[in-house]
Amino acid sequence: MSNNTAPAESLLPYSYWTEEALRQVVQDALSHAAEHGLPGDHHFYLTFRTSHPGVVMPGHLRARYPQEMTIVLQHKFWDLAVDKQAGTFSVRLSFGGVAALLTVPFAALVAFADPHVRFGLRFESAMPAAAAASQPASEPAPTEAEAPQVVSLDAFRRRSTRD
Repeated sequence: MSNNTAPAESLLPYSYWTEEALRQVVQDALSHAAEHGLPGDHHFYLTFRTSHPGVVMPGHLRARYPQEMTIVLQHKFWDLAVDKQAGTFSVRLSFGGVAALLTVPFAALVAFADPHVRFGLRFESAMPAAAAASQPASEPAPTEAEAPQVVSLDAFRRRSTRD
């Protein structure tokens, strides 16, 4: 006898809850780096939606990256801070020699990676409709027309002294 019935659709937002728990991992990693610095060769790639409510960044960067942006926390970053109450992190980075302070809600994250240990997370961000009614306002899902923006990482990589 085989069971060909499809699993029941959950009325509980397990996927959303799981993503929120994984966002806590990112928050803990950034809190640790803010307090102790990045240990060894650890470094973070953070991709976020620049159009998400609460993202604070200079206008010239928002114009250049209207949908998504990836930042790298490795050698040159300053003032990394996590605001657990606000659900945000902020960091000062240099873009073309000009310092800029970014504030990013954890809900805006699309991806987090620490390539040193081959650890990475991707976030869908859209809350299931069934759960949305019982939760605070959620963020809109990206449209198919939105193409990800790529930040060149060459400026952040170490140059070989042999070149």
